[in-house]
Amino acid sequence: MAIVNPYLNFNGNTEEAFDFYRSVFGHDYCNIIRYKDLPDGIPDPCGDKESIMHISLPVSKETILMGSDRPSSLGPVQNGNNFFISIQGESEAETKRIFRALSEGGTIVTPLERAFWGAIFGMLTDKFGVQWMINYQQHLF
Repeated sequence: MAIVNPYLNFNGNTEEAFDFYRSVFGHDYCNIIRYKDLPDGIPDPCGDKESIMHISLPVSKETILMGSDRPSSLGPVQNGNNFFISIQGESEAETKRIFRALSEGGTIVTPLERAFWGAIFGMLTDKFGVQWMINYQQHLF
């Protein structure tokens, strides 16, 4: 069965928000990647190399709160587009099935394909306007 986690977007204050969430939940970050950490040749969509591309904070054994500074190319963060539901599939086949099914009648934002961090990753908005991130990374299982 797939794992579901919330993924939050911010207008440049992800680090401040996650420092607050860290104080609430009492855990340390399990991952933090800034745009300056991107491999050569991948453009910085935020224009600020210190901005957060991805951050992960465990809130329980089962749930990880994730987030990033939203690139301006995706438009400003506002209520309704400030979060994604992130799905981590158990297998590549399950991940592809979920992506295909959720994208029916919706809009694919990022096609499901191999990402630079080694996962298969894609983003979409379903036909009801819900934003999804679909990910499969074999070493997580």
